[in-house]
Amino acid sequence: MNESSSRPRSIDRAVTELARLPGIGPKTAQRLTYHLLRSSGDQVLVLAEALRNLKEGVVTCSVCFNMSDRNPCHICESPDRDHAVICVVENLLDLVAIERTARFRGVYHVLHGAISPMDGIGPDELRIRELVQRAKDTSATEVILATNPNLEGDATATYIARLFEGSDIAVTRLARGLPVGGDLEYADEVTLGNALAGRSSA
Repeated sequence: MNESSSRPRSIDRAVTELARLPGIGPKTAQRLTYHLLRSSGDQVLVLAEALRNLKEGVVTCSVCFNMSDRNPCHICESPDRDHAVICVVENLLDLVAIERTARFRGVYHVLHGAISPMDGIGPDELRIRELVQRAKDTSATEVILATNPNLEGDATATYIARLFEGSDIAVTRLARGLPVGGDLEYADEVTLGNALAGRSSA
């Protein structure tokens, strides 16, 4: 008899759903499930309410495609940001990483991925078309390609740079102070800040 067949179905379901989360395997999911079972009812209800609010209270910004509690997001609405400089990132965690440096005062555009033919992700699956239109509509002066320094990130940056060839918009990339093959979300603030400040032409 396996372990799952000897325990309540509700526990099995919780373990299965938690194991779907990135970075959480079956054993970690099981530990989390039993931790929740041992927790007070109030703690579990607070967590459940937070997760429900996460889906119901967060919307996608129609300008930059960041996730926020309002649309447009607070960055796109801010009069203190330089709206002529658009920093293009692959995902939300990359945006958060750059914001932590406190060195960038422009605005963002979140692609929600990178070009990856092996995974069936092409330009049409990303927010690239919206980026080009936005840059034209807002009279942007610079587009910073802050994609990850790996094969997919480089391919995405190259593709986007070509779309702006012949325009008056400067296209730059982050300086290569970042480790090749790494992700922006894991870079420390100093390294990422220096890379941002030392960006070069794409």
